Amino acid sequence: MIPAMPATASSARPASVSALRFGRVAAMGAVSVLIVFTGVWGSWGTAQHVMLTKGRETGTVEVTRCAGRTCTGPFTPASAGSPARARVELAKSLAVRSGQTYDVVLKPGTGDAVRSGPAGILYAWLPLGGALLLASVVVAGGMRLTRPAWVLGLSGLCLLTTAFVALQ
Repeated sequence: MIPAMPATASSARPASVSALRFGRVAAMGAVSVLIVFTGVWGSWGTAQHVMLTKGRETGTVEVTRCAGRTCTGPFTPASAGSPARARVELAKSLAVRSGQTYDVVLKPGTGDAVRSGPAGILYAWLPLGGALLLASVVVAGGMRLTRPAWVLGLSGLCLLTTAFVALQ
């Protein structure tokens, strides 16, 4: 006859395994939410100027010189009441070239310009695309949820690819 194990020993193990599993899923869920939140936060600093253009100065800038991390050129206003400016700064990226003209929105109270239109919107949300890709790895590996991870990863990849195509 085999001696029976006490009821507390056999029921304690599944409870501890369930608690550890819940803890892992909760921790990785919090990390993935934090990653996506920081992606939105990082994108919103630029995206708010591009998406909410009412009352902001809009126009075009012809890039005359690029040095370091910025490109500069004269600003030609398209919105009523906006003065022309001899020099505004535009963040240098692979898609900004000297001699080209770009639609821009000026940040209030500064001479900093942000690209507008569909390309500007997609460029502004690039940090979110990277955050979605990173969060997909956390969701797949830490939470073991493969379908939501694929959705997050493909959404991030789609955003990054669309922005790359639009900026060219």
